[in-house]
Amino acid sequence: MSKAKPIFQLKRILSPGEISFEPSVLDQHAGDKWFAAQRPDAVALPRSTKSVSEILRFANQHRIPVTPRGAGFGYVGGAVPIRGGIVLSLAKLNRIKEIHAADFVAVVEAGVITKDLQDAVEKKGRYYPPDPASRADTFIGGNIATNAGGPRCLKYGVTRDYVLGLEAVLANGDVVRVGGRTHKNKTGFDFTRLFVGSEGMLAVVTEATLKLLPLPPYRACLAIGFGSMKMAIGTLHAIFREGFLPCALEVADAFTLAAAYNRTRSSRLQGCRAHLIVELDGQKKSVLSEIHDVERIVRKQRPLFVERGLGDTECEEVWKIRREFSYSLRDTGLTKLNQDIVVPRGRLEDLFKFATQLRKRHSMPIACFGHAGDGNIHVNVMVDYQEPQASRRADAALNELFRQVIAWKGAITGEHGIGLAKKPWWQHRRNCARYTRL
Repeated sequence: MSKAKPIFQLKRILSPGEISFEPSVLDQHAGDKWFAAQRPDAVALPRSTKSVSEILRFANQHRIPVTPRGAGFGYVGGAVPIRGGIVLSLAKLNRIKEIHAADFVAVVEAGVITKDLQDAVEKKGRYYPPDPASRADTFIGGNIATNAGGPRCLKYGVTRDYVLGLEAVLANGDVVRVGGRTHKNKTGFDFTRLFVGSEGMLAVVTEATLKLLPLPPYRACLAIGFGSMKMAIGTLHAIFREGFLPCALEVADAFTLAAAYNRTRSSRLQGCRAHLIVELDGQKKSVLSEIHDVERIVRKQRPLFVERGLGDTECEEVWKIRREFSYSLRDTGLTKLNQDIVVPRGRLEDLFKFATQLRKRHSMPIACFGHAGDGNIHVNVMVDYQEPQASRRADAALNELFRQVIAWKGAITGEHGIGLAKKPWWQHRRNCARYTRL
């Protein structure tokens, strides 16, 4: 192992416990939730920005590959150390350094778990809206690296919209601070937003200053079943036409719902071909009035059922089904290739029709669910790798999917990032900077 000898010098540079060569630790950091893995030569577990700087400076001098890592819950192989070298884990940078209620600001290290931050700020009457589905497991730093979203980003925006300032370490070890703690800042270039979503390619984020909002005191939601996806999408558009902006608007297709029924035995999912969840939040009086109006709009579409949830407890009961979708698809025994594509809102019905065509052409199930309000749908190609030519058919289906999404002026990823998984399609992307000589 040619790089092992210089890597061992890190023992003298770092504090005890900040570098590991133990095989079990190396194996734990060989990949994320994608299907590839590669054992690194070392795992760095720094406890300070200073240590991160020393690691990157050392690696730069010795030309050792470095793979930054958050919690390892990514779906695209972004934390796979494909070239070996050092995995730089931010797990020990896990302090909430400040929650300032008057400034509506939180200062956190990169390894803070998203839900832990949300729980802490809500105790002070404040609100951090970005809510990736894996928020109980993911780190704020990983959310920043991928510009994570979630159901609530329809109304509140994604992670980028809540990052006011960053402390980050460049590849050569230099420490930079960008942005600040004010909610408005037009001083110089907006490097903060540039770093967010860069997937660790520009710098390693060690600390973030995040914008908080007032905590909405009340929420209410509707779970709605339909006999067709056309009716579900029509209802979604009707809600928008009437001037409502829900904080979340989620959709699921028939295959997903059938799998969820098999897991949960929820009787209302039997015969349900499409499912919507609509959530509103704000002041109690206005939310109760608006949920009544939204239900009136929904019932005009002749749904199979409408279930209402009022307040936190009842809303969480409604969301239980949504949180079972991924697990339900895994229960099928098929391999779930989860794609987080985005299409313009007007193309939602086209997308679900196209998914049905893909299923027929390639003889494999396609399960679709996700954030209908902003066009970000998880299209899951469900593969039985025991079948002949399954891998070839899955690749062909993905190629068709990404080509069509791009043709619709959509994007091949809305949340998960590019990583290794989507590199083959990166050159075909549309939503990127382009240079044209006029």
